[in-house]
Amino acid sequence: MGCILKGGGGLYSRLAVGAVLLAAGSGSRMGNRPKCLLELGGVPLIRRQLIALSGAGVDELVVVLGHYAEQIEPAVKDFPVTLVRNLDPDAGQVSSLRLGLQALSSRIDTVLVALADQPLINSQDINDLIGAYKKRPEGAQVVQPTVDGQPANPVMFSGDVREQILAGEARVGCKQWQAAHAEAVFRWETANQRYRTDVDSLEDIEALAKRTGHRLRWPPHLTEAV
Repeated sequence: MGCILKGGGGLYSRLAVGAVLLAAGSGSRMGNRPKCLLELGGVPLIRRQLIALSGAGVDELVVVLGHYAEQIEPAVKDFPVTLVRNLDPDAGQVSSLRLGLQALSSRIDTVLVALADQPLINSQDINDLIGAYKKRPEGAQVVQPTVDGQPANPVMFSGDVREQILAGEARVGCKQWQAAHAEAVFRWETANQRYRTDVDSLEDIEALAKRTGHRLRWPPHLTEAV
């Protein structure tokens, strides 16, 4: 469990945070290409996520790959991460989440689940989410960012939730746990649109450029859709 540190505001818990970064999808709406390799400022989105998580002081990082694992691995292999392959990624995101949760060590008492297709998330955003988790209401075990009333990502939850998910049926992930335990979910209201910004389709790339001026580009070897 996390140790207890003394700060200016008294005693507080030093959370041992483990992050699971999901990057196993087929990218079917992106012309069957790994959308996490889209680049912003010449940096692949998956690396930008790892930089943000590392910069926020996350203690462990697990990256779950599936489709395109061979193409994605070179972009992340120099990071201190645990790579996990979902051999059946078409089984859905829940299967990837469960593999990631299993790969975290027992010392982790809080889990952060991130998506590899959120181009604008930075270290401060991760720190703000961790801060919201630390200040969550008593009894809350999940913190879900909410922007303009809409659920956003990343999401954080307790080690107890991790254990309950893994002990449950294969179809049970974070969303299913939240649906069954709504009273234990803290919906953290924030105006930060970066938590709601992801790219699932070619249209999303154009919308992002129009809205923010940030232009995502494919690396040369992925310029042509399959």
